[in-house]
Amino acid sequence: MSDKRVIIIGSGHAGVQAAARLAELHWDGGIVLVDQEETAPYERPPLSKEMLKSADPTALSLLRKDTFYRDNNIERISGRPVRTIDRAARQIELAGGVRHSYHRLIIATGSIPRRLDVPGADLPGVHTLSSHADALALQKALTAGSRVTIVGAGYIGLEVAAAAAARGCDVTIVEFRDRVLSRVTSEIVSRHFESLHRSNGARFVFGAGVRAFEGDGRVQRVVTSDGTSLDTDIVVVGVGVVPNQQLAADAGIACDDGILVNPHCQTSDPEVYAIGDVARCLRDGEPRGQRLESVQNAVAQAITATNHVVSQSCEVKTEVPWFWTVQHGTRLQTAGLRHESDDMVVRGSASAGKFSVLYLREGRLAAIDTVDALKDFVPAKKLIAAGAALDPARAADPSIKLAQSQTDIAQ
Repeated sequence: MSDKRVIIIGSGHAGVQAAARLAELHWDGGIVLVDQEETAPYERPPLSKEMLKSADPTALSLLRKDTFYRDNNIERISGRPVRTIDRAARQIELAGGVRHSYHRLIIATGSIPRRLDVPGADLPGVHTLSSHADALALQKALTAGSRVTIVGAGYIGLEVAAAAAARGCDVTIVEFRDRVLSRVTSEIVSRHFESLHRSNGARFVFGAGVRAFEGDGRVQRVVTSDGTSLDTDIVVVGVGVVPNQQLAADAGIACDDGILVNPHCQTSDPEVYAIGDVARCLRDGEPRGQRLESVQNAVAQAITATNHVVSQSCEVKTEVPWFWTVQHGTRLQTAGLRHESDDMVVRGSASAGKFSVLYLREGRLAAIDTVDALKDFVPAKKLIAAGAALDPARAADPSIKLAQSQTDIAQ
């Protein structure tokens, strides 16, 4: 029945999971998945990893087989961006003027790359990486011998740097802060990955921003904030992302560095939900709420939102957020959210290349980084979820199972 139709805008992990969950719950009012890209819904994480290393332009990991949508009566509208949301009429308008009515609307528009507001930012040869089309263009550009300048030493920047080095490119990484991955991990992990990239030929310029990109018809130089000029053939800007919230903001839905939602993922309009990277969840005790760029969070919010659409009374699904990256064959996995003030416990040996860093908050495990130490990861997630207190000395000993380092502390 069209008057019970749920429309989902965006077909990343959050959007596809929402459609799948509605089908699983036997929603019979109609499920519509709208996306501006022509490509079938695909995984984003491999774009900066496997796909860039490959010379195969068709290397793409689909979220679901094409038959899945047909078999579950999920209508897909591809290549048609949503122009407006008319909340009063409960309609969306697509490019070209076609309008579709909804009973409930789920916004899963994700995030978009943060762009540098400097001269030359639009020159050919200056890339960002967010979509399949972006990855294809970069994949084609990364030819052996090319001089590649990466701006930003976060996950995306370093993954692109590793892929470029593997394809025989000359790599320079420009980072405004004094170490890599500074926003997401501690110094011991940062220095380990810096050393890894240096051993694979990368050069670093720390403490420098970008003043301009220069070139005659395409980028040829990166000028840093101190006036240094770096000759280059390709630039990749990886300085983070911003929530893709404009559609919601234009519709009068409350936003503040993300679409504001309650624990059920409802926006300021209770008939509209937001999930995934674009959503900022407001909970008691968190004045600004929390916005997570995490596949697991996207999936959990999709399940929470769709359960609420169907039943209006349901348990909020939460997950310990976790993140991962692989660079030059070394895998970093992070669970939980680290604070600068956390007490650190190093488990194993950084010099041996296999170690974990535990982050304790008031004696309880709040987060963990594992560097090629996967056996610590799953038990750590469980301990974080349980708010477990750890004995630091036992936790630092890799011969003792992590779960056996628990202790009792005063409540």
